[in-house]
Amino acid sequence: MAVRPYHGAVTVRLGFLGAGFIARHHAGMLDLAGADAKIVAVHDPDTARAAAFAEAHGATVAADEEEVVAAADAVYVCTWTSEHPRLVALAAAEGRAVFCEKPLATTLADATAMVQDVQRAGVVNQVGLVMRDYPGFLLLRALARRPVSGRLMSIVFRDDQFIPVQGMYASDWRADRTRAGAGTLLEHSIHDLDILEWLAGPVTSVTGRTASFHQHQGIEDVAVATLAFASGALATLTSVWHDVLARPSLRRVEVFCERAWYALEGDVFGPLRWMVDDGEEGAVAGDELVERLHAEGVPTRNPDGAFVEAVATATPSDPDLAQALRAHVLTDAVYRSAAASGHPVATPVAGDPPAGSPAGGGGTDGRVGAT
Repeated sequence: MAVRPYHGAVTVRLGFLGAGFIARHHAGMLDLAGADAKIVAVHDPDTARAAAFAEAHGATVAADEEEVVAAADAVYVCTWTSEHPRLVALAAAEGRAVFCEKPLATTLADATAMVQDVQRAGVVNQVGLVMRDYPGFLLLRALARRPVSGRLMSIVFRDDQFIPVQGMYASDWRADRTRAGAGTLLEHSIHDLDILEWLAGPVTSVTGRTASFHQHQGIEDVAVATLAFASGALATLTSVWHDVLARPSLRRVEVFCERAWYALEGDVFGPLRWMVDDGEEGAVAGDELVERLHAEGVPTRNPDGAFVEAVATATPSDPDLAQALRAHVLTDAVYRSAAASGHPVATPVAGDPPAGSPAGGGGTDGRVGAT
């Protein structure tokens, strides 16, 4: 995709729509990257939160979204999910680069329209599917793909987190279906579906079941999915939102190959353990994990720094909205399976249109996550 040239100053001016937990995360990542960028404006319906964010980063509190877009070369969309399509369209229409948090939208149809918006505008765009850049997952993928491992056979993926309406996340909107769209699968484990296909290749079909214990209408807090891959491999994903406040976002991933086993806990820096049929065993974590990653010749990057560089050089960024749409196709398919009592749902090959998907997305009323 050709992107619109960037004609601003060397320092990229950033505007933030939303000043909550995830906005603060991206601001911190920008600092770590040493990116040649400056946060110049922020807007959040919570004016106190916007003021605190602005003070921390030397920015101006904007009266509305249009003021943020006007002040910036690139815009971060860090609001609740239902606002993403409108705000991405606003930024793109004004020729601004845009970084949109995941999930893109509450429905597959809206996510598809967002891809069309940024492609029509020709703007640099990126999505917050940041787990592709986590050192732990990068090393897991590199080791599992070694010839010594043999073919990948199965993945067992568990993702649990205290329900993020509380604690450090304080995202009360995630209990509101009109703003979140759905629960743990869409709002949290869309990351995991993206990673599973990134690890094992194209998914050809899924099954799914969901449950709700917190009784927030339309917001599931348990989702279990099985995935079948074109390679013949199979995977299971269990996603849970509980009330154990000592457990924020935690994942455990086991990869079984013909001649090797790998287990990742602590998805950013491990530990990662493995056992290979030729007698090789190992375990790495932290700095040692990063050193092993570099020894394998796998490059690392800061995704926020990469976005700023893409904006400054007017080059495509990764993953962009078009790439992120695939995770929405898979999520929608799992929800449709759950709505059909776990009946298998075929998924199209990446890049093809979502065959058989209802016009408005998943479920029974056109909403992703309706079960």
